[in-house]
Amino acid sequence: MRNLNFQGLTSEEAARRLAEFGPNEQPKPPPPGIFAITLRTLKEPMFFLLAAAALLYLFVGDLGEGLFMVVGAGASITLVILQELRTERALQALNRLAQPTSTCLRDGVQRRIPARDLVPGDIIFVGEGERAPADALLIDGDALVVDESLLTGESAPVTKTLASEENSEEFLDPGGEHTPFLFAGTMIARGSGLAEVVRTGARTAMGNLGASLAAIESEPSPLQQRTGRLVATLGVFALIFCVLVFLAYWLVHGDWFEGALAGITLAIGLLPEEFPMVLAIFLALGAYRLAHRNVLVRRSSVTETLGSTSILCVDKTGTLTQNRMRVAFAVADGETTIDAPHHEDLTRMLIRAALRASSVNPVDPMDRAVHAFAADAGVAPEAAPIRSFPIRPDLLAFIQCWGDESGESYAAKGAPEAIFKLARVSDEDRTRLQLQIEDLAHRGLRVLGVATTPPLPRLPPPEAALFDFVGLLAFEDPLREDVPAAVAAAQRAGVAVAMITGDYPATALAIARQAGLDSATGVITGAEIAATPQELLPEKIRNVRVFARVTPTSKLALVEAFKADGHIVAMTGDGVNDGPALAAAHIGIAMGQRGSDVAREAAHIVLLDDSFTSIVAGVALGRRIFANLRRALTYVTAIHIPIAGVALTPILMGLPPLLLPAHVVLMELIIDPTCALVFESQPNEADAMLKPPHRRDEPLFGQRELWLGFAQGFVVFLAVMSVYVIDNGLGAPEPQARGLAFATLVVSNLILALSDALPRGASLFSRDNLAFWLVAGAASAMVAASLYAPLVSELLRFEPPSWPKLVPALTLAAIAGSWYGVWRRLLYPTPPGRRGDAALTADLR
Repeated sequence: MRNLNFQGLTSEEAARRLAEFGPNEQPKPPPPGIFAITLRTLKEPMFFLLAAAALLYLFVGDLGEGLFMVVGAGASITLVILQELRTERALQALNRLAQPTSTCLRDGVQRRIPARDLVPGDIIFVGEGERAPADALLIDGDALVVDESLLTGESAPVTKTLASEENSEEFLDPGGEHTPFLFAGTMIARGSGLAEVVRTGARTAMGNLGASLAAIESEPSPLQQRTGRLVATLGVFALIFCVLVFLAYWLVHGDWFEGALAGITLAIGLLPEEFPMVLAIFLALGAYRLAHRNVLVRRSSVTETLGSTSILCVDKTGTLTQNRMRVAFAVADGETTIDAPHHEDLTRMLIRAALRASSVNPVDPMDRAVHAFAADAGVAPEAAPIRSFPIRPDLLAFIQCWGDESGESYAAKGAPEAIFKLARVSDEDRTRLQLQIEDLAHRGLRVLGVATTPPLPRLPPPEAALFDFVGLLAFEDPLREDVPAAVAAAQRAGVAVAMITGDYPATALAIARQAGLDSATGVITGAEIAATPQELLPEKIRNVRVFARVTPTSKLALVEAFKADGHIVAMTGDGVNDGPALAAAHIGIAMGQRGSDVAREAAHIVLLDDSFTSIVAGVALGRRIFANLRRALTYVTAIHIPIAGVALTPILMGLPPLLLPAHVVLMELIIDPTCALVFESQPNEADAMLKPPHRRDEPLFGQRELWLGFAQGFVVFLAVMSVYVIDNGLGAPEPQARGLAFATLVVSNLILALSDALPRGASLFSRDNLAFWLVAGAASAMVAASLYAPLVSELLRFEPPSWPKLVPALTLAAIAGSWYGVWRRLLYPTPPGRRGDAALTADLR
């Protein structure tokens, strides 16, 4: 056996080795820089059109107008690039949060550190459901069963044995049986132990292959894919209309240059190129905001779904409770002992048996509680078991085999009914013990049974061994203080909360009552779920919110049943076997602090603090993201209607062109930051968490939003065209009528943005609207300069209108932009009470 140092490295030595060997992370391409983002931006159809207009001005038209187009297009591209960089920074921050962690020994203390900080020589804990964070040697613990298919392609797992001088001289390739070598990225399928890190980063077997297990999946969401196809289709139509307008203008007016400008202007007006940008920014920044609430989104598409959650299926331990287990009561020889560690004579045998049935290097909170219980009673742990038998769905007990001079013996700890079965407890004793279990469970305590076998020279398999029942341990795990308020907030929001636990039914009901869950319909056990046909299960569980003694298979059945009953299901999980249920749920939520790597990889969301309150806060923020994104997309639709309309209508009416490409560039300089900043920063409406969730089939942007955007845009179009036509009819010079109509378009656009973005009951001058006032101030300065600065007005072909004309035009613009907002606030007044985000925050404190 190797000379083991169970103190681990010192912090100073670890820092020195980290500087020498570098971080423990796999090779990955650098994030896109400014140059790559610029090239990607320039491939958009919008910028092809702007470039075409600038070239026309430079080589055929006025040089000053051409230079203005180049500067304007450059400013527009710069804004888009800045937004892309902002999105990229948010995604990089999420990836840093999603970095895997590892438990190691440093300075003799067990610590959980980022896996990238591991160095050769570190002593790490490895266990079932986790991926090996580096190439390492197994030096202590059980014989592990490891899935190395990531490296070998072989589906059959391999067995790992402890390192010795004979079998650890040379680090062999993956795939070998009965070797001590663990490889980075491979999954521990069974067992636990200690390993010494040998190779990190690019020097590992996975690093040599150039593989990387990405923590954040940034694939386009379904909505982004549909929107991309829509914009591409509209781009084709825009180019067709561009050509048609160019040909028509040339044939009718004989001016191909003005016809080309009119066609390009119309094409830009028809192309809603902001759609993909808005979606990318909202989903990335939404995920970033969620991460600040300890909700890490691994798949961006789930951001669209989070606010629609209608039922939260949550674990009890660590989610509703504090996950700080303490042995509160012990039952030995039929007597319940309070303050158990101080009754050594009565409980010493029970303590020793429970300690033998717990992991030597405890990670599970219950095993830690047993170790603490034993330490208080002065019972020291023994060296190491011969072998371990993990909990199985058909045997809810953890069993370890120990050897000494008198022979081998088993120690088992688990669900009382499983221990009763192993110990063949008589019906009379079972009835007596059951009363004690019920009494403890009604206090919200988790009860485990303990049994052992006498020493024998050779032991049969555990199921065939003759166990002796030793006693019961009752564990206390207090409810989190903020859970009742969070449950109440979820229920007010129309989100049902179901507790799914492996605990005893009476324990589950007691905790459910403390948390404020609906327990009037009682509890359903995993056995009842398994015995119910899947087609009848939705009706059976429809009104039940407490489920006990649930196995991973039953969890999956529950998810499918709730989905079949019409729910949007969010399911939490932390175990190796929770993967199928997490993947099947609309929103799988893995525990970040105590969850297995299997659960995290199957989940859509990782809960960084394992807190139920964070889930409810995430639902509230999901509703905010959904509402703001819907408003932004409606606004983008609305503002393109008047731009396209006023680009085409004057040509059809035989009037001089109203909009030129330079004017559209200026409009884009207003629209882009408005979409990306103003709408994204808005808070929830006052009653956001007092409404039921969205229907499952309700689209983010459907026909209702499309028609609403069209109606809002058409009103603005009528206002702008009315100003232009009337001023032309009154004999105003063409540049003056154009300038007056352009001012009307800009002001109505700003009022429309504020009207659509501002939640009901929110103040115009709150900090959330700072972005709007900055955009509005810049836009107002731009309009003033374009009308009253001679050099700029000449380039834009404007003349300043008189104040008697400007005041009614801007009044009409304010009416055209605000009518829907005023109507919405009159029809749906703000409910009394606190604002959505503030109310939720207050309730969850």
